[in-house]
Amino acid sequence: MIRPHFLDPESRRDLIELARDGAAAHRLARRANALVLLDDGMSCASIAKVLLLDDDTVRTWYQLYQQDGIEGLAGFGQEGGVCRLTVEQQDKLKIWIDETLPRTSRQVGAWIALECGIEYQTRSGLIALLHRLGVEHRKPKAISRKLDPVKQEAFIKAYEDLLNQLSADEAVVFADAVHPTHAVRPVGCWALKETHVAVEQSSGRNRLNIHGAIDLETGQTIMKDVPTVDALSTIMLLMAIEARYPAMRSIHVFVDNARYHHAKLVQAWLVRPGCRIELHFVPAYCPHLNPIERLWGLMHRHITHNKCYATFKDFSAAMLTFLRDSVTRNWRTYCDEVTDNFRIINPTDFRIIA
Repeated sequence: MIRPHFLDPESRRDLIELARDGAAAHRLARRANALVLLDDGMSCASIAKVLLLDDDTVRTWYQLYQQDGIEGLAGFGQEGGVCRLTVEQQDKLKIWIDETLPRTSRQVGAWIALECGIEYQTRSGLIALLHRLGVEHRKPKAISRKLDPVKQEAFIKAYEDLLNQLSADEAVVFADAVHPTHAVRPVGCWALKETHVAVEQSSGRNRLNIHGAIDLETGQTIMKDVPTVDALSTIMLLMAIEARYPAMRSIHVFVDNARYHHAKLVQAWLVRPGCRIELHFVPAYCPHLNPIERLWGLMHRHITHNKCYATFKDFSAAMLTFLRDSVTRNWRTYCDEVTDNFRIINPTDFRIIA
């Protein structure tokens, strides 16, 4: 029960003025009116009957005022039955959510109905409640169980030391392979409410095999369209990198730990007299430490997201043109999306879903 006379004279005058103010939003004026009537001693049920509401709504407004004053009344993000649960029930719900990590709001609603005897008829009401409790719908981040923060930190330090000592006749390049499939990737977009959107899907399953490299300093790329990504394609790529930098004494190439990068054929090519390539390996299971992975993401956003190509030839041309020409030509636009701003991913920073 809400006891009357909880308002001090000044607050009461402010609320009465707000309730009578014809310029105030109608919803805000109703809330102010309800608070004044509560202060006069009317019950939530009586006020709800007069204002054509439900008594839970009146209680919610009272709680908002108690928490944040008039500013609380002026917020319209959580309304109606959003606070139908008691404080104890809300705490119990938060504990259950933290323990079980339910996937849908329907599961949350079912738990509330079972444990609290309260049914939420609309999904929007449940979502408003969850937001009020500080709960968000989170998509788990896929991380390897073998991530080693110590090795990541050591790699980042070694990379920064290399850059700090880099001379004018040395270059740094990041290399990797990617295998885009001839298929559209549907992604969300804004559209008028009455517009139903769709994308045409290609029927083929052909894919490109691209072995490529990028220089973050200039945005220059080398992209090899190869039949198979293997030791031979690796050597072809390294030869192209050497040819691209004829004046460089040493070219530092960073790659992942794919088997073909460690192949005996590749190692034999690297130790030949006059080889200017020095291979560096990114720690295992750490694609976030190879900036070219970010280039592949940029590639998909521009080429495959909501875009359909009638033939594999058209798809290949669009993909290779973007990687070979557009990236370098528009590097000042793209450079902030493909960076060596490395971070350490520590599995202990995450709650792992079993």
